[in-house]
Amino acid sequence: MPVIKTFTMYKQDKYVWIVAVVCICSLFLFLGESFFHTKGEPREAVVALSMLEKGNWVLPVNYGVDIAYKPPLFHWCIAVVSAVVGKVTEYTSRMPSALALTMMVMVGYCFYARRRGRELALLTALVTLTNFEVHRAGTNCRVDMLLSALIVVALYQLYKWGEKGLKGVPWTGILCLSGAFLTKGPVGMVLPCLVVAVFLLIRGMKFWKIFGSFLWVGVVSCILPFLWYWAAFRQGGDEFLQLVLEENVLRFLGKMTYESHENPAYYNVVTVVAGYVPYTLLVVISLFALKYRKIQGTPRLWWSQFRTYIKNMDDTRLFSLLSIVIIFVFYCIPKSKRSVYLLPIYPFIAYFLAEYILYLFRCHRAVLKVFGSIMVSLSLLLLLVFAALQMGLVPDTIFSGRHAAQNIAFMRALENLPLGFRAYFLFLLMILAGFCFRLALKADRWKRSLPYAIVGVILTIYMSLDGVFQPPVLNVKSEKPIAEAVASVVPEGTLYSYQLNEVKGNPMRQFIVNFYLGDRVVPFNVFTPGQGYMIADETEISVFRETHKDYSVREIPIGQYRLHLYQFMKKDGEMPDGKD
Repeated sequence: MPVIKTFTMYKQDKYVWIVAVVCICSLFLFLGESFFHTKGEPREAVVALSMLEKGNWVLPVNYGVDIAYKPPLFHWCIAVVSAVVGKVTEYTSRMPSALALTMMVMVGYCFYARRRGRELALLTALVTLTNFEVHRAGTNCRVDMLLSALIVVALYQLYKWGEKGLKGVPWTGILCLSGAFLTKGPVGMVLPCLVVAVFLLIRGMKFWKIFGSFLWVGVVSCILPFLWYWAAFRQGGDEFLQLVLEENVLRFLGKMTYESHENPAYYNVVTVVAGYVPYTLLVVISLFALKYRKIQGTPRLWWSQFRTYIKNMDDTRLFSLLSIVIIFVFYCIPKSKRSVYLLPIYPFIAYFLAEYILYLFRCHRAVLKVFGSIMVSLSLLLLLVFAALQMGLVPDTIFSGRHAAQNIAFMRALENLPLGFRAYFLFLLMILAGFCFRLALKADRWKRSLPYAIVGVILTIYMSLDGVFQPPVLNVKSEKPIAEAVASVVPEGTLYSYQLNEVKGNPMRQFIVNFYLGDRVVPFNVFTPGQGYMIADETEISVFRETHKDYSVREIPIGQYRLHLYQFMKKDGEMPDGKD
């Protein structure tokens, strides 16, 4: 019944449909345009590929020896989506992240619309969608967006439970907690409970009531994850337990057996500032327009004023503030830090940014005018630079140094990009967005739409980057052509990799090549076969020749790539189809 009432309440809300359309246009249209070009995406996608091909949905093995580093919910989602279309692709691998972000934004809109008004909720949803870090995570095949969405929705649901005095059973919240646990471990269950518990404690609820209520919610949330952990332990044994300890305990304590994203505490501040581009620029510009008062009083007075401010703060605003502060501080503790760990705070920052934008619209409209003009200028500059590249007006000589060859390849990819209806349509949208911004500045009847016109300009920039500009550039970095060249020579059967980091115990693999070869690559050092085909670069094969003198090796030409294909055989055998 609550779900039906909620649907009835919002089905007539035009803003809900605006948010839904923006989610679809900004997230789902171009998910599959870019090949995998980093190690992270294919590392997750190949787990789902292994599930579908080998039928092991509990603890699948990929790369011949690896079990997944994270619990399987994200990989289950990829596998289910991929099963519908018949294979694991870039699009199906990224779709769970896009769906998770859509869920987080839509639920967030409904949450804030009911408590803070639809206009503020709409702007919060749009700002959430159009900052760099969230947009990138929502279009990537990584577990972080699904984890963040489940944490954020769990926060909303537990807050609603708190509004009811912790009466009843927050089933939706419990399912989200269980899902977050099954996405990246116990942190997904602990953080939402911690935030809401602290909020209720500040608001005067008895400690033992909070403790008892969240204890049983936490226990119930662990039931589904426990079933998977037990089944996985029965398959993986001590190796699985060691991996769980490494990822959930030693990572937090900074005692992992290998270095993993170790960064200082200020790194989190830098990543949030950078992650909220382009809105970071808006805040910086606004600092020159604000009026400042001289700081007066003593620290004791400041503390008293702060306590009064917190006490009088609206519940929704306090909850949003605590969500930012507690999650941010929590992720400052472990040595392992990544920008995506802080994704759960981004919707709550978006809420305060939306409030700030509406304040600037009322009191300092010139700030929005300057910021919007910069965004329109960037949009037009992007079109002009692309036009210059298409016409061949940019010479190769502008690039020099170590990365000159790659930068030239990027430029050539854009120069030779064939333009079709989609490209021209997106370019037209960019121009129309700029026109709408100018209209909002000049026409009285459109002035109220100024904040949304600015967001529209930013949105069209993202869509053009995703649909036209980025794919050819990122595809230059992909090793998919290497995999296709290898597959043309060795269309089936096992292939071996020899990497120096594998020899030293670092778990990083040739994830991109392995995915596009259908998970046929395994590490040589584990299996040490008598003969076969090996993928390695020139440095690695030189080390292999020195350390494995009992093997004959010859290169099989596949083209000018970073990685090469070699055929090897122990010297007591005969090398087929050629000489050493």
